[in-house]
Amino acid sequence: MPLHCSSMAIKASHNLGLVKLNNKRKSIINHVGTVSFSKTHHHRISKPIGCLSKLSQTQSFTVMEDPKRLSLSSLQSMKHTQELETAVRAVQMACSLCQKVQESLISKSSAVVQSKGDNSPVTVADWSVQATVSWILSEAFGSSNVSIVAEEDIQNLSKAKAAGVLEAVVKTVNDCLAEAPRFGLQGPKKALGTTEVLEAISRCNSRGGPTGRFWALDPVDGTLGFVRGDQYAIALALIEDGEVVLGVLGCPNYPMRKEWLNYHHRYHRIISKLTPPTSESWDKGCVIYAKRGSGEAWMQPLLHVNKNFLWPNSAKPVRVSSIDNPSLATFCEPVEKANSSHSFTAGLAHSVGLRKQPLRVYSMVKYAAIARGDAEIFMKFARAGYKEKIWDHAAGVVIIQEAGGVVSDAGGCPLDFSKGIYLEGLDRGVIASAGANLHDKIIRAVDASWDSSSL
Repeated sequence: MPLHCSSMAIKASHNLGLVKLNNKRKSIINHVGTVSFSKTHHHRISKPIGCLSKLSQTQSFTVMEDPKRLSLSSLQSMKHTQELETAVRAVQMACSLCQKVQESLISKSSAVVQSKGDNSPVTVADWSVQATVSWILSEAFGSSNVSIVAEEDIQNLSKAKAAGVLEAVVKTVNDCLAEAPRFGLQGPKKALGTTEVLEAISRCNSRGGPTGRFWALDPVDGTLGFVRGDQYAIALALIEDGEVVLGVLGCPNYPMRKEWLNYHHRYHRIISKLTPPTSESWDKGCVIYAKRGSGEAWMQPLLHVNKNFLWPNSAKPVRVSSIDNPSLATFCEPVEKANSSHSFTAGLAHSVGLRKQPLRVYSMVKYAAIARGDAEIFMKFARAGYKEKIWDHAAGVVIIQEAGGVVSDAGGCPLDFSKGIYLEGLDRGVIASAGANLHDKIIRAVDASWDSSSL
């Protein structure tokens, strides 16, 4: 391809940090977009070209890139890179925290589980992750610059009967933050007190909205799965002016290798006890992330206990499945019937031609499954009165979209994250698909079947 000032395409490698232009090194870009230039190129003109006609045909000159075009491209690639890297590190830490709490839940008792006003469970991990992520983001960007929408508040935690739980939360947060340097982050100079932990949790009091910038955090999505030792996720997204600009999903029980999905999660725990923690063959969990407009989604393993985090931590690209034949597709749906109608989705699946058994998974792990090609369709049709919250979808939506998939409501409209903490105006339900063809078939089937549903 000829080299011209006006037509240059630069593609940055995620892992190698090397940009190649016409088979020659031209610039170096690291994982978060820092750019440095190595050298210019000299070309010989074989015949007069435009305004160069007065030059000798054998005269050598230097071809320079248009600095405005290059700087614009570079700035675009670097936008939100610091936020993304910090968010991934924070979620990695949160996954480590949750793994330890989940093990204690399974091996000891459920004393660290409380109930919220809607009778849904909340654990030490929920509050601890929220406090930890809130503290990390505030330290990285300044507390005055950080606004967070999150699921938990301190109302139940501040009650006298929760004193034991609060003590456990403070200890868990400090144990986690003490490991911050291992994840490439700076921890507190001294352990946080009870008041500081409660303040970190209560700072997550944003109500979202159409303007400005805020983070959406679900500290433990799928708490019931977490309590049962099953799948759950830590979800963190950055939203600007109503649009999700980056998303990170931590899936501590979702293995890097697809073949491990054939085994039950309890088998994973047995293997983890038998396998030395230094083993690279055992990657029990993963973190998946994406940045709006990059056209890429990435997955990295959870940090091993005896290692330090080095960006990008063996990350590899993930892509949605290429299957567009419904008879070969796998669809995901929530485990709990209270939040979704299994009977409607079963009938819908049959009418579309889906023949495989559904993959029923707790939490936003369903979004991860589609983004990395383990399933093709996610459908959720809530019962009357249930309102979807933005933190249950924001991170997963941008990850699937950048991995090549499609997410919309049942009417084909994008999910609207600009209306506060709820997905207001949602048309019937949420549909995520590996591709446009499957998506269109599902939407048409919903239209054909909806009037006969009881939703």
